[in-house]
Amino acid sequence: MPPLSSRPSARPASSSSPPSPALAICVARSTPEPAGLRSIDPDLAAEAWSADADPLSDRERQILQRAGDGRSSAEIATELRLSEGTVRNYLSEAIAKLGAANRTDAARIARTRGWL
Repeated sequence: MPPLSSRPSARPASSSSPPSPALAICVARSTPEPAGLRSIDPDLAAEAWSADADPLSDRERQILQRAGDGRSSAEIATELRLSEGTVRNYLSEAIAKLGAANRTDAARIARTRGWL
């Protein structure tokens, strides 16, 4: 932006002169958005920016989702074509990452934070 001394001086607008480009930009920015565009609540945006990053891997998320839905390790293993031990390992990792007491608590934490 040029220093104030090099900017053109402001002059009163007459009915015959077109608005300045700067005025047009300010008006465009302050008008409501056309239908179909989205706006985000500032409080929601601030919360999203300050929220913790999702520490779960895709596979941990898949398994934790199913565990939170009440499936057993055996059912999850069959569904995802994994061994039960592998499912338990993924659940243990997810529980540790979230600081949860158990698989149900881990699923609750992840859902509350929007990760599941």
